[in-house]
Amino acid sequence: MSETILITGAAGQLGQRVIHHLLGTEKVPAAKIIAATRDPAKLADLAASGVATRKADFDDAASLEAAFKGVDRLLIISTDALAVPGQRLKQHTAAVNAAVKAGVKHIAYTSMPSPDKSLVTFAPDHLGTENAIKTTGIAYTIIRNAWYMDNYLHGMPHNLQSGSWYTGSGEGKVANISREDCARAIAAAIASDTKESATYTLTGAESLSASQIAAVLTAAVGKPLQVVNVTDEQLGQGMRGAGLPGFVADMLVSADANIRAGNFNLVTADYEKLTGRKPETLKDFFLAHKSALVA
Repeated sequence: MSETILITGAAGQLGQRVIHHLLGTEKVPAAKIIAATRDPAKLADLAASGVATRKADFDDAASLEAAFKGVDRLLIISTDALAVPGQRLKQHTAAVNAAVKAGVKHIAYTSMPSPDKSLVTFAPDHLGTENAIKTTGIAYTIIRNAWYMDNYLHGMPHNLQSGSWYTGSGEGKVANISREDCARAIAAAIASDTKESATYTLTGAESLSASQIAAVLTAAVGKPLQVVNVTDEQLGQGMRGAGLPGFVADMLVSADANIRAGNFNLVTADYEKLTGRKPETLKDFFLAHKSALVA
């Protein structure tokens, strides 16, 4: 690797793992990696390992341009600014514009599957960012991450305790992939030195319905789980009643609707193409996180 790579959101869960794989799996020298986040003090461990750290605040365009100076390959990890409609796309657009001004040679971005037809509330953010990147004329790598297996770690422990999983996904299927596998594939993509533009969709090896996922989970942890299909309105009301913020409830309801519509029913070989390995199975993921799921 002769080029300098900068990763935004380096203090986040995905950013940390991408850097881990750049250093460990891809053997990129620490001197070629720049980790950027709003508060570089959170990156002290990386700094101690020889990775440069910089401040990059997505709400401060000047900080972005300064952070991106001298960078050859930039990975923009999508932000978590979902509470205010339009804020995340504004942030991403600012980062893309800063990359242009800083002379970045290649832009990578973490997106989602089929953002042009997705029903998920934040899909327009991803589609708008992809389009903004493409209009720059700079070579790009867009990595569309499928719905994380890790997302099940939030609600499934409660579902297993009650024995019921309320969902609006119907008979729709989703090809989940772990965050760890996404990080590994992203690291491989941005360490490749490619000068070509490409779009990858990272999915698991099989697409499963809620009832199939429940069966896999039951087999892995030994606790029964009944799938209860509900309407979008019922699901949203239940989530709000449980104390979830409205925008989170709306996002989760829209994700189930997207599964029901078949828009997450997509299996690709892109993970294997980038890494040379098969993605982790849902069963193995559940087994690895059994203690968290049955806590």
